[in-house]
Amino acid sequence: MDSDVNVNVNVNQAAAQARPHPARLTIAVIGAGRVGTALGAALARAGHQVVAASGVSEASRQRAATSLPGVPLTEPHEAAARAELILLAVPDDALPGLVAGLAATGAELEGRLLVHTSGRYGTEVLRPAIRRGALPLALHPVMTFTGRPDDINRLDGICFGVTAPDKLRPVAEALVIEMGGEPVFIREEDRGLYHAALASVANHLVGLVAEASDLLRSAGAANPARMLGPLLSAALDNALRLGDAGLTGPVARGDADTVARHVEVLGVASPQALGAYLALARLTAGRALAAGLLAPSDAQRLLDVLADPAAPGGPGGPEGQGGPQGPAGRDDPGAPDGRGEPPA
Repeated sequence: MDSDVNVNVNVNQAAAQARPHPARLTIAVIGAGRVGTALGAALARAGHQVVAASGVSEASRQRAATSLPGVPLTEPHEAAARAELILLAVPDDALPGLVAGLAATGAELEGRLLVHTSGRYGTEVLRPAIRRGALPLALHPVMTFTGRPDDINRLDGICFGVTAPDKLRPVAEALVIEMGGEPVFIREEDRGLYHAALASVANHLVGLVAEASDLLRSAGAANPARMLGPLLSAALDNALRLGDAGLTGPVARGDADTVARHVEVLGVASPQALGAYLALARLTAGRALAAGLLAPSDAQRLLDVLADPAAPGGPGGPEGQGGPQGPAGRDDPGAPDGRGEPPA
């Protein structure tokens, strides 16, 4: 991957600049959104100098004025020319186009550290800039940000998913530590899986909690947050400490009749919530079965209840793959993978 990356030129200088005490780096923040302003402020707190920023929306410009006071706003290629470290903090899907644009417009990249904050990508997305002599780093903070000035405090003690050429790993490590984080090195080929795991647990959790809050209000609970807070805190603690051994509830116990009632009421109250419930319950049943917490016979009863009502072989649908009389698919508890997954 790094065969044509010229990291020997200026790499020792870059490493020295990123150490805690010698010369500081000048920094340009391209993408003054929630992440960019938080990381820019953290680097400034560590003693570096943010000399330029760019932002498209009015919200980004206001955020930069608050979190990066006195820093001039300019076009991306002009910001890059002023800095030794260029921080690209834009949405994942916008990153390839931004990098290609910087390279194509002749932005000054030779010998500069080019750092992006995307979880999805490693350093390969920076290839057009690498050919122009840029020194590539991927530093993804594993945290959500609100856009408030106190976001900088969220960086203390968090992990950063880091991908870097071997000779730039010390630079990446130093920058992350200076921002208060802990570097976790992720291989280029593993970035997609890494990001999917984080997005599944963090982003989807927000949707699940919001949906559960709506359902609880419909059920008469006036303050769902008060009810959910202790429960979610305990569930998260169990999951992190115990893994699958921390599974509780009707699915993990094999209470098929109770799960069937859930399916019935959710189908009426919130069809979109029912779809999520079915998918997550199947996942939970598969993990409970694989962990030895759920007997195969109980798992089969659960999976019969959890079959997609709209799918062939689902409850009320024609018999077929995955249905009571259909051939065993990957949802068969006796299948080799033992994960209770739906048929492919």
